[in-house]
Amino acid sequence: MAQWQGDSDEGIDYMFKIVMVGDSGVGKSQLLNRFVKNEFHMKSKPTIGVEFLTRTLVMDHKLVKAQIWDTAGQERYQAITTAYYRGAIGALLAYDITKQQTFDHVEKWLDELRIHADRNILVMLVGNKSDLSSLRAVPVEVAREFAQQEGLFFLETSALDSSNVESAFVGLLSQVYRTVSRKQIIVDGHEANWDKVNLGLEGTNIKMPFQEPECHNAKKRSNCCSIL
Repeated sequence: MAQWQGDSDEGIDYMFKIVMVGDSGVGKSQLLNRFVKNEFHMKSKPTIGVEFLTRTLVMDHKLVKAQIWDTAGQERYQAITTAYYRGAIGALLAYDITKQQTFDHVEKWLDELRIHADRNILVMLVGNKSDLSSLRAVPVEVAREFAQQEGLFFLETSALDSSNVESAFVGLLSQVYRTVSRKQIIVDGHEANWDKVNLGLEGTNIKMPFQEPECHNAKKRSNCCSIL
């Protein structure tokens, strides 16, 4: 069970770098705003460069700090954003269920992650805007099959109505924690092989108390908020 705590480095047992990737306009920033601030902005501007927010939670009585990077999806920022993949051990890869092209580009984003981040990075594939199911262009079965083939976790979310947003983030962080915390475990003289499994998070309701976020914008710090 994960519990959310105040955002402080004191006593931190683990720090994880998570990156958010995907085409511009799929709702990466909206997902992060919904998860961290429980907000949704009807008029949202594209991310410029890279931003990150941090959260600290308790898992198995350990303090885990997640540093979540929200990267720009536009091509002109690729030289900037790929540099921030380094050191990431988890990623949330988002597409828009109403735009086939954004799903078609998922494989490209996945390749970039595996080139610039750790080869064994844990990835949560997220089909965002599930509230627009009447406009669906990407069948859920197609996305799920792709995720299974590539060894990814998968959920559909809605930043607008908050469906599965907490589940996606907490589910990914939980898997990262389990992988990292068990990495040194030796079973019968060999390192354990922890296979990816279906998280079974669809429909899960995880309640999270609201807290002011810590926000860092690598390009426009004047637009950021931070915890005092």
